[in-house]
Amino acid sequence: MICHYFPEPLYFFYVADLPGILYYSHVPAIILALLTGAFVLWSDRHSLLNKLLFGLCLSFSLWSLGTLITWTNIHSDILLFVWSFLGPIAAFISVLSIYFTYVFLQKKDVGLKLKAVFIALLAPIIVFAATPYTLGGFNLSVCDAFGFEGPANTIYYPALGALALIWILILLIKHYHTASKSFKSQIVIMGTGIELFLFSFFTIGFLGTYLTTSGFLPDSQIETYGYFGMIVFMVYIGVLIVRFKAFHAGLIAAQALVIALVILIGSQFTFARSTTNLVLNGIAFFLTIVIGFILIRSVKREIEQRQRIELLAKDLEKSNSQQIILIHFITHQIKGFVTKSRNIFATLLEGDYGKIPETALPMLNEGLSSDTKGVATIQEILNAANIKSGKVTYEKQEIDLKTLVDEVTRDLLPFATKKGLALTVETGDVPLMYSGDRLQLTNAFKNLIDNSIKYTPSGEVHVYLSEKGDRIHFRITDTGVGITPEDMEHLFTEGGHGKDSVKVNVESTGFGLYIVKNIIEAHHGKVWATSDGAGKGSSFIVELPK
Repeated sequence: MICHYFPEPLYFFYVADLPGILYYSHVPAIILALLTGAFVLWSDRHSLLNKLLFGLCLSFSLWSLGTLITWTNIHSDILLFVWSFLGPIAAFISVLSIYFTYVFLQKKDVGLKLKAVFIALLAPIIVFAATPYTLGGFNLSVCDAFGFEGPANTIYYPALGALALIWILILLIKHYHTASKSFKSQIVIMGTGIELFLFSFFTIGFLGTYLTTSGFLPDSQIETYGYFGMIVFMVYIGVLIVRFKAFHAGLIAAQALVIALVILIGSQFTFARSTTNLVLNGIAFFLTIVIGFILIRSVKREIEQRQRIELLAKDLEKSNSQQIILIHFITHQIKGFVTKSRNIFATLLEGDYGKIPETALPMLNEGLSSDTKGVATIQEILNAANIKSGKVTYEKQEIDLKTLVDEVTRDLLPFATKKGLALTVETGDVPLMYSGDRLQLTNAFKNLIDNSIKYTPSGEVHVYLSEKGDRIHFRITDTGVGITPEDMEHLFTEGGHGKDSVKVNVESTGFGLYIVKNIIEAHHGKVWATSDGAGKGSSFIVELPK
């Protein structure tokens, strides 16, 4: 039967005396959703996330198309058929939104139990189909079925929308707290978009139906404003694609947004009545196309530049990795040769092969000393390479720092004495307990003290250890060559050398202080140096939290 009080629509959808907002809200939202969903799916057809987004966009578009038919068609059989599908599609949008959010946050599919829950939530669609619980009749006098909607349409499907809003909000909050800084931004963008979409879609739609059936409004025109939520959601999806390369879509988002804007402006021609409005809308339409073209080109350049930078970063990372492997290989090989040579000198000096002539002893001692320094130098380079590659592990335990510093100072005393330096230590009379890696801290303190001895031609080196409040304070003060402001910038850096440092210490690798810095920072402490300038000595300070 036909609703005789209403005109037959032109081109199936168009009715001249209907509010322009009807087409302005429906058409752009449908096209934007379909364009974005299709583009995202086309960019990666194997991605579950992309498939879910496309399904969400397609479901919304079918629902919007259905409501447009209910607004414009006058054939009761068509209207009843379409109207009966609106509730089930809305329910599908709710569950699909939850599913989409899970996959977006977890970067993987959900388990079988959760899928069973989704199926259970959608099961009433089949149960309520073709029953008065969904739709029980049609009013030809007003050409709608609002008075005949059953509890499935008026209660269950809106309740699913409310459930989706709350469920997704809880998911977003839960994952936000444990996410990385970059992904937190993505959660905020996606979460805001989908929550605004669901809120406008269900809340305004439910409000329009309720106010119409209650007689407060002559029709449900207010629900058309809820469609703008999808436009907002698609804009947020576009931001995710352009800024974070989500959905592997690249340039697609910018193109989809520009096309949507063109459609949005173009759709205003459907209800522009005066010549002035037509002219102004035509100008806006033309400017949108021009600006959109410029935007797409700009985004394309940005994406290409970002891709080049990422490619260079990967090449550099690969090069660094290969360099570290090469360093390990070479240093391990050289260390093996030098260690073997050192053992030969040590064996000869110990007399295992008989008495050595007195004239040969100085040469053998020099060879042993040289090889010992060589092994230490190679080990320092290896330690720096291990730190850089993240291979160093720290096994913390309760240790007495007083005993540790006393032992390190005692081991280095012969070296200081040989240079004619006074090496003094002040560590107090009681144990100073600390939770740390004994081997690594020994290496750090030994490096610092040894460094001061090497760069102090004459005078003294003083080692001081104390406990100050909740901090442990370690300081080495020397009367050495000092540090210029220029050289201060290179301290504690990888391979960092002072301008004239190699003249004082030809054996320097530049990795000693770099290793110290990494060890101290791994213990959540800090290390720094002070000096009044060249020739005025220096101090190295370490602070460790208790």
